[in-house]
Amino acid sequence: MDTSATAPDGVDAVLLRKLMWRVIPFLMVLYFVAFLDRVNISFASLQMNADLGISSIAYGIGASVFFVGYFFFEVPSNLILAKVGARLWIARIMITWGIISLGMAFVTGERSFYVLRFLLGASEAGFFPGIMVYISRWFPARYRGRVTGIFMVAIPLSGLIGSPISGVILEGMNGVGGMRGWQWMFIIEALPAIVLGLACLRLLADSPAQVNWLTAGEKRVLERMAEQEEKAITGHNHYRLADAFTNPGILLMAGTLFCIVFGTTGIAFFLPQIIKSFGYSDSVVGWLSAIPYLFGAAAMVLWGRRSDIKRERAVHLMGSLAFAALGFVALAFTLDIHMLALLALIVAAMGVYASNVVLWSLPTSLLTGATAAAAVAFINSLANLSGVVAPTLLGWSRQVTGGFAQIGFIFAGFMCLGVVLMLFFRLTPLFRSNSVVQQHGATQQHGDEDVQAVGRGSTY
Repeated sequence: MDTSATAPDGVDAVLLRKLMWRVIPFLMVLYFVAFLDRVNISFASLQMNADLGISSIAYGIGASVFFVGYFFFEVPSNLILAKVGARLWIARIMITWGIISLGMAFVTGERSFYVLRFLLGASEAGFFPGIMVYISRWFPARYRGRVTGIFMVAIPLSGLIGSPISGVILEGMNGVGGMRGWQWMFIIEALPAIVLGLACLRLLADSPAQVNWLTAGEKRVLERMAEQEEKAITGHNHYRLADAFTNPGILLMAGTLFCIVFGTTGIAFFLPQIIKSFGYSDSVVGWLSAIPYLFGAAAMVLWGRRSDIKRERAVHLMGSLAFAALGFVALAFTLDIHMLALLALIVAAMGVYASNVVLWSLPTSLLTGATAAAAVAFINSLANLSGVVAPTLLGWSRQVTGGFAQIGFIFAGFMCLGVVLMLFFRLTPLFRSNSVVQQHGATQQHGDEDVQAVGRGSTY
């Protein structure tokens, strides 16, 4: 996580590096476990569906029900986090979802499958937007592209590392103690969430002022940066809490993220099934499924960094969405040539995951305070309704057509829709105000000099 070469405009790299190493790795581990527990049913389905008589449509519905619970509890959860603090609330979220994820090992049919997936979504609601707000309290807006990119590497890492592990558990633990491999997978992969939830109570701090590993000077610099950033945003446009739910720019960001989440959800839930259709064993499917995630992780870091350096978001976002669309179209035409199909999946994953990073750099750079917290939660909750649509639609498509070709075209269509929505977003006052914030960040000479002065005296 070397930031020395990426701190722009002379801003001291020592303080930035210190924040990155102290804050981001633990958040990455939390999100890694969260995403793994969310999507590990994609591997469980390789055995569970046949064991319990769950059809492709029922599987799609069960995958989707998670996002129904997520939608209804997302905004309230994030507002509670803003009141009680990240430390306590994120710990609650993780412990709760760990217990429910463990319960997935004991589903007996479609009804219990649906109920536990709904409860899992409700328990996890507020986690990701809460983390985005948390990051905004530690890192100035002009660094958030690269910071968000590094943090969100946890998504493809959950596939890169989790896929082989899940495949090995499915085969290696199958029959142990009279339980199937998919049951052991849910149990083993749920336990870290509970342990990490307890660790949050000790390792998380709600703000820089509460930690002892920053000097008094460093805390003052971060506080001054946050104040100047808030003045730059509120001085140009003052947004009320109600605007978080009605502003056209926010709604267009939610629509764009809806398209991105359609891609990430579809990849997470159907990538193992697509590769399994090539005729490989469960363990080999696990290893091959990791490859697109590896390239997706690299794309997130590099594209987020480039977006920061260029001080531009919208064009980068449209470019990565178009790249994803190209990959999904190629997938539809190359399913019979396995290596080409895998290459197409790599291209699609790179575009989708890079898009996710760039979009999430926007909301907390344009809004502040409770409005930002509510907007982030609202964007995420609306966008995650895509998780209701994607598995059901893709599961139906596969059952009707008997293959995955049409799924590729459906994916591509949503990526193209995301490009169109971002074009409209560029016309909104919310987006145009971004140029003012960027100019402020580029000319914040006094603050940068303070950071350099503090950094020269910093120690680890």
